[in-house]
Amino acid sequence: MTSSAVLCGYGGWFPKNPAIYKAFIDHMVRRALRRSTDSTSHEPAVAAFGEAIQGDSVMKSLFDQVFLQVDTRNKVTDFEHLLSFLDCIIVTAPKYEVATDENGDVIGEPIGVPIYLIFDLLSNTAAAYDLFRMKEFNRALKALLENWGKFLMQPGSNLTLNTTDEGWFGKAGITSLETHLGKYSFEQTYKCPDAAADNRGFTTWDAFFTRALHDGVRPIVTRDNHPVTFPGGLQTRAVVEPTLIYSACESTVLRIRRDVKQHDQFWLKGQQYSLYNMLNRDDDYAKLFEGGTVYQAFLSPLDYHRWHSPIKGTVTDIVVVDGTYYAVLPDAGADHGDPDLPEGDPHGALIRSQPFLTIEAARVLIYIKSDDINIGTMCFIGVGMAEVSTCQVTVKKGQVVEPGMELGMFHFGGSSHALVFSKGTEFHEGDEIKEGKHVWVNSVIGVATHKQDSE
Repeated sequence: MTSSAVLCGYGGWFPKNPAIYKAFIDHMVRRALRRSTDSTSHEPAVAAFGEAIQGDSVMKSLFDQVFLQVDTRNKVTDFEHLLSFLDCIIVTAPKYEVATDENGDVIGEPIGVPIYLIFDLLSNTAAAYDLFRMKEFNRALKALLENWGKFLMQPGSNLTLNTTDEGWFGKAGITSLETHLGKYSFEQTYKCPDAAADNRGFTTWDAFFTRALHDGVRPIVTRDNHPVTFPGGLQTRAVVEPTLIYSACESTVLRIRRDVKQHDQFWLKGQQYSLYNMLNRDDDYAKLFEGGTVYQAFLSPLDYHRWHSPIKGTVTDIVVVDGTYYAVLPDAGADHGDPDLPEGDPHGALIRSQPFLTIEAARVLIYIKSDDINIGTMCFIGVGMAEVSTCQVTVKKGQVVEPGMELGMFHFGGSSHALVFSKGTEFHEGDEIKEGKHVWVNSVIGVATHKQDSE
C-alpha cells in the first residue's frame, strides 16, 4: 500500500477526508468501550470534571439537553460516554490518524486536537452555547485540560513521534508537516535535538509542538521580501522600514476588517468584531482602537506555534484573559460553497466562529507602542482555541521588541491570533495577503501610514 497526505480541511482542525474522521471516531468508540469494560473508575482528572458537572443542577440539566439537541451523526451517546472518551485521550498524545481509502491506499491526517473533535457536534447546539460559556463549566474543564497539559510535558508523551504510519514522522505525517515549509525540510526548518532519531530528539509532545525555528529560515525582510540578515543571523536594523507590519504567526489569513466598533453584534452570523469585548471590557483600550483595523489569521496544528513581534516598539501592557474553550456560535452548518464540507454539515462550528472566539476564548493581549506615528499603539491577541488553552508570554512590560522577536507561544494544539490597529493607523495589506492565504511568520503583511497622510 502507498501513503499520501493532503492539506487538512479547516486548517487541520477537522479532517478533510471523511474516512479519517470516521476512523478516529470509530477508534475512540472502541477504546472507550474497552476502557469502561476494564475499569469501573475514571482517570482522577476526568472524575473530578464529572463530579463538578453532576454536582451542579444547572450544568447537569444543560448537558442532558445537549445530548437531546445534538445532530444524529454524533457518536458520543451521553455524559458517561463522554467521560470514557476523555479517559482515553488525556493519557495519550495526539497522533496521526490513518485509514484506507476506496483504492486501498493508506491515507492520513493529523488529529492534533482530539478533545475538540469529541466536543465538535456537541458544541453546535443551543444548550451548549449556554453551558460552554458558564464560568463554572470552564473552571472544571480548565482543571482537566491542565492535567492533560502536564502529561504532554512529561517524558513518555512522545510515543506518537515515530516513523510508523500513525507517527508524526511517518511518510504521510512528515509530508503534512512540510506542507508549508517551501524548499526546506522539517529538519532544515526546525531545531531538532537529534535530527537522525525517529522522534527527532523531542523528549515530550510539548517540546515537539513548541519547536523553535533555525536561525535564518524566517528572516525579517524588506517590503519586497528581501532578507535583511547578515551571516550568523545578525539583523540590519537600519534598513528595516519602521512602517512595515510583519506576520506575527505562521498562519492562514482569516479576514481583515476596518472601522471596527467599540460595541457590535458579534453574536450574529457576520460576527462583527466588538473591541470592548475583545479587549477584556476595558473602556480606555476600546476607545483607543475604535475605528481601527483588525487582521485575524489562524494556525493549524501543523504550524509553528511561537509568536513574533509584528513591529518595533515597547511592550506597554500584557493582559491574560480567562475564557471559554469550546463555546461557539451555533449555526445551520457549513455554508454553500464551503471548500471542505457539504452545505449544512454541522461539523466545524468552532472554526466558523473564529471572530466570535476573540471575545470569548482564553486569550492574551500584548500592547506594543511604536515610536513611529504611522503605527502608534497596536495590540497582538493570541487566542487559545479549544484545548489550546495555554498562552505563554515570554516578554515583559516595558521591554523593547524588534520585528521578529519572540513574544510567546501556544501550547497543545491549533490556535488563532489578531492584530489590532488604532483609528489613526491606515493598514495597507500586501497584494498577496488575501483570505485563505498561508503566510510565514516574519514576512511582510502590510504597511502602515498615518490616516492624515493617506487621505
